[in-house]
Amino acid sequence: MISGAGPMVKFVLLTLLVFSVVSWAIIAYKMMLLRRIEKETTAYYDLFWEKRQFSLIHNASKGYSSTPLKSLFTAIYNELSSAMKEDPPRVHREDMERFQRILKKTTAIEAAKLEYAVGFLATTGNTAPFIGLFGTVWGIMASFRSIGAKGAANLAVVAPGISEALVATAMGLLAAIPAVVGYNHIITRTGRIVEEMDNFSADILNIIEKQISKKQ
Repeated sequence: MISGAGPMVKFVLLTLLVFSVVSWAIIAYKMMLLRRIEKETTAYYDLFWEKRQFSLIHNASKGYSSTPLKSLFTAIYNELSSAMKEDPPRVHREDMERFQRILKKTTAIEAAKLEYAVGFLATTGNTAPFIGLFGTVWGIMASFRSIGAKGAANLAVVAPGISEALVATAMGLLAAIPAVVGYNHIITRTGRIVEEMDNFSADILNIIEKQISKKQ
């Protein structure tokens, strides 16, 4: 059916094949990445509450390259290090708002990294059925052209165009369904990681605020 299809239907099938291959590649990569991030995030959270002191956490976190919690901690640690170099070295309560902005910005950056390329899955899920539908319409048009050219409407005349139409429809669904399922699954897991980042940010700010209260 594919070899006997017209040039336009073949182009549609090739386009859908590219969409499908890229979608599966993104799904496979994101699944492996999220699995690694979730594993490291759990371990980093344990490290954070085990060490508690920021200098010890900083020295022990060099082996964590995937979890976004490390980026959050590093951003705050660098700011604290700069504040401690002042004369006298002291972190003021007024600095808490600045720390919140830093954590919020870092969270947004890390969330954007997690969601990178995931939008292609949504695009595939939304457009692939319509691209397949275009191939379907084109195949039906080919059938009517055959009927008009041969002046007959028997099965032998109609079947090739209908076959092209069915193949295009099936390929559109084959590309769209896994993309939609993968998108929803990845976005759900990404949302949980972002929520963990928000919780981690709150934990960091609470510890800093307690230290400020002790010194006042």
